[in-house]
Amino acid sequence: MPTSPAAVAPTCSLRRVSRLMACAALVFLAGCASQAPQDDSGRQSGDWDDQKSEVEAFDSWTLVGKAGLRTSEENTSANLDWRQHPHYFRMLISGPFGGGRNVLEGREGRFSLSNSEGRFEAESPEALMEEQLGWALPVSAMSDWVRGLPGDHDNYQLETDELGFPSHLAQDGWEIDYHDWERVEGMWLPRRLVMNYDDIRITLVVNDWRSTDDEAPSEDE
Repeated sequence: MPTSPAAVAPTCSLRRVSRLMACAALVFLAGCASQAPQDDSGRQSGDWDDQKSEVEAFDSWTLVGKAGLRTSEENTSANLDWRQHPHYFRMLISGPFGGGRNVLEGREGRFSLSNSEGRFEAESPEALMEEQLGWALPVSAMSDWVRGLPGDHDNYQLETDELGFPSHLAQDGWEIDYHDWERVEGMWLPRRLVMNYDDIRITLVVNDWRSTDDEAPSEDE
């Protein structure tokens, strides 16, 4: 017996409804997929991978911040004004654990520290700071660490957070934890990091990141 038009109509309607519902579900899922996970600061999953090459190329900058030093014997802090170029750096350390005003400079393997007592030299910035100040920042690797990057050799362990950003870095006996990030010139850079080595704990809070477009000073300056 032929199927009546009345029997066909409900079947066609159900099929159309099913197709519409399927399309709506696909649109909803596509919309969810396009919204990458993010945190309160606006960081999104995939941001770090997208910008990593830019961070690596960001090698001329100025960092202004505060470093807190904690050991089993003391708990103090100092202000940092750090100017970095590929082959030159200048770090002004002032405040309590700086013992006044100290200017640490490095250029092509030569390092000096100047203060009210005079100008001193050593084979590494760490040795120089230890000799003159009684403590040392891991300066040789910090120019990478403060940007969220490991130092320039492969002996390290790196962990990432749920968005793919560095959260913990172990290198050269130091343990570095990244706690805060800020948007700087289109890139996410660390704002607060904690570095631990044995009983030494250094907390660095960055108040200002900016690029340094001028050239490094000549040796005569």
